[in-house]
Amino acid sequence: MAELSLSDVQAAADRLAGVAHRTPVLTSRTLNERVGAEVFLKAENFQRIGAFKFRGAYNAISLLTPDQLRSGVAAYSSGNHAQAVALAARLAGTSAVILMPEDAPPTKLAATRGYGAEVVTYDRYTQDRTALAQELAKERGRTLIPPYDHYDVMAGQGTVALEMLEQVGHLGAMLVPVGGGGLMAGCATAATLMCPGIRMIGVEPAAGDDHARSLVAGERVEIAVPRTIADGQAISIPGELTFAVNRRLVESFELVSDEEIVAAMAFAFERLKIVLEPSGASALAALLAGRIHGLPERVGVVLSGGNVGLERFRELLGNS
Repeated sequence: MAELSLSDVQAAADRLAGVAHRTPVLTSRTLNERVGAEVFLKAENFQRIGAFKFRGAYNAISLLTPDQLRSGVAAYSSGNHAQAVALAARLAGTSAVILMPEDAPPTKLAATRGYGAEVVTYDRYTQDRTALAQELAKERGRTLIPPYDHYDVMAGQGTVALEMLEQVGHLGAMLVPVGGGGLMAGCATAATLMCPGIRMIGVEPAAGDDHARSLVAGERVEIAVPRTIADGQAISIPGELTFAVNRRLVESFELVSDEEIVAAMAFAFERLKIVLEPSGASALAALLAGRIHGLPERVGVVLSGGNVGLERFRELLGNS
């Protein structure tokens, strides 16, 4: 695949049919009144493994050859992609070894092992996870499934936008959490073609503003590994393939503080009756914090995941 197209996303949707959940779109009159727009929330916290990542992992693994499946897969992730690859590998009848940061949330480590994967840990602040994972995959003869910088993964993630637009119709804007940029690249590819004129707006934690800086610079900018409660968005540089898509199709990347993310998690719990992890709440946080200027009448927001343990959830909201 030389580039990402709407047909790639549509083909991914066909592969995912009957395997991935067609997640619900939630609405809230309280939210609409608060922000002055009709808001549609795509609840990927109800996806398999609790996050959108299952879509991309399953799509990529479903395209492997029989020989590749016999040899197994490898991946690197702070948690959600790890769980997604572990489950997708099990469904495909193959094995997975996953490189995860040693300070990854315990619930994500446990869930990844629970799906049958072998976990190898590393220090995210001193070691290069991409290089480590490439070496691990090569040593063991496995196919590496990256968390975002891979067209088949991006195509799978794009089915989030495909579904949302099928469910709710035309949107003036779509807010998408951004870590490595794969979810946004897939969603922007689908949405801008299905819904001409839509404003694609990425959201990242203020401590991890690599996409915002990169869009201004016109090239990928690397920052120190961000320290933020949004562990799924603690990325130091946009993906090479993802940024090539996003720099063309994304209007802006807005920033939210950890405090604003916690406030969005609390709103989701109290008003929507759902649990979101910090990364999963960042796009909602941008909306609630008034970061989007000139808000259109109809707005889509991706709630990207809900994988947060009880103790961590209580700790975060207890401090809010």
